[in-house]
Amino acid sequence: MIHPPSLILGTAMWGWTTPRATCFQLLNHFYQEGYREVDGATNYPINKKTEDFRKAETLLQEWIKAHEVRDLKVMMKVGSINNLRTPENNLSKSFLLMLLDEYRNTFGTNLDTLMIHWDNRAEEKEIRESLEALAIARAQGLRIGLSGIRHPEIYARIQEDMGLEFRIQIKHNLLHSDYSRYQPFHGKAGFITYGINAGGVKLDPGEYSLESSLKARGGNIEQEHPFAGTLRSILAKANQTPGRPAVSTFNHCGMAFACYSPDVSGILVGPSKQQQLEDSLDFYTALKTYDYRDLYQNLKDLNEQQAGTV
Repeated sequence: MIHPPSLILGTAMWGWTTPRATCFQLLNHFYQEGYREVDGATNYPINKKTEDFRKAETLLQEWIKAHEVRDLKVMMKVGSINNLRTPENNLSKSFLLMLLDEYRNTFGTNLDTLMIHWDNRAEEKEIRESLEALAIARAQGLRIGLSGIRHPEIYARIQEDMGLEFRIQIKHNLLHSDYSRYQPFHGKAGFITYGINAGGVKLDPGEYSLESSLKARGGNIEQEHPFAGTLRSILAKANQTPGRPAVSTFNHCGMAFACYSPDVSGILVGPSKQQQLEDSLDFYTALKTYDYRDLYQNLKDLNEQQAGTV
């Protein structure tokens, strides 16, 4: 693969199912292996515990300070005003500029991207004022972006007027993809996929731990997913290719599906254990080294079949 998507370490479960020591262990290994991009958001973790509001970013700040690191590429999503899984936010120009100043002071040279997060508005004037704040961030040398936008067509229209370029985070996995909702940005933006393992789905119920992210989010960890059998058949066929590293987990499938999808420039992974991170890094290397387009096509067909049953 000539230009593979970059790999980005997610922090959504930091301070929730992933304790402080493990967060530092993950970031240590990620950094030591030469990776630099880290994703965060003001409201992480979204665990409905008000005392944990902004806890994930605090852990990231502690690690940066302890290691005196200056070359991370931190992506911060801003606007949400609580971690209660509600749509409440503040996307006013003044509030966004306040957060821009705060994060530039907090992260220094490590701050790379500022993103608007969870915008359900349809008022073009308000959205334009928010984008004026992002334009200031861009003028200061940051990349800018969007995540969780209800009306991307309005953003696309304003983008052309203001000459902005966005990085856009979208949920994109075998069960669900928001890519089609962002049609006005197809071919015009770099998409960053999150939720590639569908919240922590495993191919076998026996693979779940009691601390699994799927259980934390209210998912069923006792039953096999309905298309797990079909997916295992796809993997058995893919693993017949001589010399190519085997594909063995739902996470591998999610990474391969994202890697070859149109317009994808980044893949977010959210391991909760070092072994999971090591496995993701190993398979990412395999994706850059070997051709998995046959697997992608079969996964794409499965995804389309899944969408057709909804």
